[in-house]
Amino acid sequence: MRKFGVLATLILVAALALPMFNVSAQEGEFRSTFDLPTEPAADGPLAGVDPTGQTVVWWHQHSGGREEAVNDLVGDFNANNPWGITVEASFQGGYGDIYNKMIAGIPTGDVPNLVVAYQNNAAAYYMAGGLVDDLDVYVLDPTWGLNEAEIADFVPGIFNQDYTPDGSARIGFPPNRSTEALYYNMTALAELGYDAPPTDWEQFREMACAYTENGWSGYDGDDAIGYTVRTDASNIAAGTFALGGDIYKDGAFVYDSEETVTFIQFMVGLYNDGCAELVAESYGDQNNFTAGKALFYIGSTSGLPYVRDGILEAFEEPFEWSVTFIPYADEPVQNVYGASISIPKTTPEAELAAWLFLRWLTEADQQALWAEVSRYYPVRFSTQAELDTMFADFPQYEDSWALIQGKTKVEPQLASYDVIRDEATATFDTLLVSGGDVESALVDLTNTANEILATFTP
Repeated sequence: MRKFGVLATLILVAALALPMFNVSAQEGEFRSTFDLPTEPAADGPLAGVDPTGQTVVWWHQHSGGREEAVNDLVGDFNANNPWGITVEASFQGGYGDIYNKMIAGIPTGDVPNLVVAYQNNAAAYYMAGGLVDDLDVYVLDPTWGLNEAEIADFVPGIFNQDYTPDGSARIGFPPNRSTEALYYNMTALAELGYDAPPTDWEQFREMACAYTENGWSGYDGDDAIGYTVRTDASNIAAGTFALGGDIYKDGAFVYDSEETVTFIQFMVGLYNDGCAELVAESYGDQNNFTAGKALFYIGSTSGLPYVRDGILEAFEEPFEWSVTFIPYADEPVQNVYGASISIPKTTPEAELAAWLFLRWLTEADQQALWAEVSRYYPVRFSTQAELDTMFADFPQYEDSWALIQGKTKVEPQLASYDVIRDEATATFDTLLVSGGDVESALVDLTNTANEILATFTP
């Protein structure tokens, strides 16, 4: 039964992804990081820089099982790299904690050699003069960087993400990614008479309202709901992208675009019709889905293991479920996101050593190990060859891996975006709870966002 709604999606995704797989299938030209020279380069921008014996401090946010995996990877690198580089991985709290420590440390030079950072945070560090001028100096270096075959092995929408808005400098490098996806209850859809998940928003409305009215046999409550609305900025961006629009264009925010207005109006209408409800608590939308209360859940694919565990815990006989593109207009467009790793300014030798670890971390072997533990997407196509066991054990993860191989977009990589995200969420919340004219509210949000953009300093 699993394939009833997934097959058409996978056929579409395969068609979208095929050219990229053809381009990247040049495995014989790949070079292991540990096979790179042990002597300094004789020419090029890094001529004479020797990474031998450097200590690299890495600030990250991983805890629990993910931190254990990080430490295992670091141990492997430390024991086997030919330059005697020592990486010291250090848990520094959440993203906000790390941001505060970096902003405080940049003026004094009290910074690590590697730091986890979402693109908007990295932009703030870059604006403050705290990162290497352009990470592409290392990524594209003829001695220490990536050649054409290796670059082609990266998922393009991921590899090209970590640039300043004007494209002049790379400020991070991706170790993993996630995307917004539509989670759906396949068993309930079949019971309602549907043989596939929705591909557009009107189909979504029809199915959500049918579920709200009729429920399904696997849920005992009388409060079944089609969808629990998530109002954060990434959801707004995902809905806008899927309709073919943008929230930031030509140097300005455009929350008043036709696509964003259409998406927000749809959600307000769905809520007013009683076919959707608001998130009542943290992860309430996810919990409603795993409990069988909600037919749909839209969220990050990094939540896949939590969704699976929640369903297994709630049901003696779990319902069938999977993930697909969120409803779209002409073609699926995925909002792909995730924190990258940036290299702060220290010394040329330490910066090169940091890059060598980062290069090694994004090789297929390490990516496969990291995907197994974290359930994030790997960033290189060649990793897929090492994921057969995980795909067999977790078919929804395999379905989701297909989603990022089509057309993708990213949210604004601006230092001011954290503040603007809060404004976007507040606007969406107000429209759902208190009502109001959607177009006027989004014009006001656009003006506010651009005022913040013009005056923001990290």
